[in-house]
Amino acid sequence: MWRLSGLDASFLYLETPAQLLHVCGLLTLDPATVPGGYDFGTLKRSLAERVAAVPAFRRKLYNPPLNLTHPVWVRDSDFDLERHLHHIAVPAPGGPAELAELCAHIAGQPLDRSRPLWEMYVIDGLADGGIAVLAKLHHASVDGVSGANLLSYLAGLRPDAPLLDPAETADGGDQPPPSQWSLLGSSVRTVAARPVELARLLPGLVRMVPRWVGRSLQGKGMATPFTAPRTSLNGTITGHRSVAFTQVELADLKAVKTAFGVTMNDAVLAMCSGALRTFLAAREELPADPLVATVPVSVHARSEREVGSNRISAFFASLPTHVADPAARVFMIAENNRLSKAHHHTLDADMLQDWAQFAAGTTFGLAVRAYSALRLAERHPVIHNLVISNVPGPAKPLYLLGARVTGFYPLGPVFHGAGLNVTVLSAGGRTNIGLLAARELVPDLWPLAEAMRESLRELLDFRP
Repeated sequence: MWRLSGLDASFLYLETPAQLLHVCGLLTLDPATVPGGYDFGTLKRSLAERVAAVPAFRRKLYNPPLNLTHPVWVRDSDFDLERHLHHIAVPAPGGPAELAELCAHIAGQPLDRSRPLWEMYVIDGLADGGIAVLAKLHHASVDGVSGANLLSYLAGLRPDAPLLDPAETADGGDQPPPSQWSLLGSSVRTVAARPVELARLLPGLVRMVPRWVGRSLQGKGMATPFTAPRTSLNGTITGHRSVAFTQVELADLKAVKTAFGVTMNDAVLAMCSGALRTFLAAREELPADPLVATVPVSVHARSEREVGSNRISAFFASLPTHVADPAARVFMIAENNRLSKAHHHTLDADMLQDWAQFAAGTTFGLAVRAYSALRLAERHPVIHNLVISNVPGPAKPLYLLGARVTGFYPLGPVFHGAGLNVTVLSAGGRTNIGLLAARELVPDLWPLAEAMRESLRELLDFRP
């Protein structure tokens, strides 16, 4: 039996029809590289072989009434690829705008929790003769790193890459449902142990909070939540989405990194900061104060926990969108990030996962629905303006089911109060930028996509 961690389960508890907590990946492919030529039937058979070798694609949630704690993953004995793989066409003329609109519609639909929590859409009819694949996976089963790894199980470094050894892709959940009594016994033991676990964790939290808050108030740490300026990005969201995407050269970002003597993450945030400045100024709502972005951080390398698909933390980053000089923005971001990372590393890598074990599904669900119905995101100071993720990808070109990947655009979720997600993934010499927003707050993301390219060109022009 493979029980979800509290952090994994929290993405189920916090999900509503408006706040959908799955992640998507849009891949554009060159079908000319497929050995023997591309056709959907061949691609489907190749996918079926790979899915059969990876238990994570065939597990589903199991949560009967006698389960007193988080759900468990079990094998879906009725697994049918037809329920997860869909073949559709983009509306004419099949350009990027039509593809993005189609992806936005799919991203706004919830996953069926009675089945394994993933879907894949193979999209034909693109104007350039290529094909696209939109993969959708629930955040309860993947984070940025594990999601990219899971998709890499379907890919290879050459068109005819062999199937993975099933032993190399072992994962929890490839078991039949446990008996009711077995699950009840496990639940009772877990609940009974919680007071002891709480007593273990509480002293560390009590010691940490004053130090952490004090460092922030002294200006020696990360940006402080609830201090972000209010923009039109920050309100109550619905289930409708808008999408855009673009690419820049990884070499250009590396040139910015080297010229300014900063990290790649600094360069990415500087590009985003300049783009957001342009975007908000065009909407006549550029605030006089810096934006605050939540930046998810993988703790896979630091974590001591072996359970859970999500091994993440986050820090708040100050984005100096109020500063006109591009070079000054880079240096401000670099210094702010240095303080933020040092501040963030004072937290135990597993703290979020440890405390998430106490998450209560019913309580969380009712709280989120009340928060949405009362539109509380518009009634209190803004916690953060948006989410920006920088996800590492493979350095070499990838082939998905035989087709060369020409673009890999990640699309992360949005939340009440922060209706824009920017996710950046570098792969095969390109940096792919995926933008997803709540449509009522940001109906058109293409100006922001173009501003990303303009912002990078500006940073290259202002290199020391």
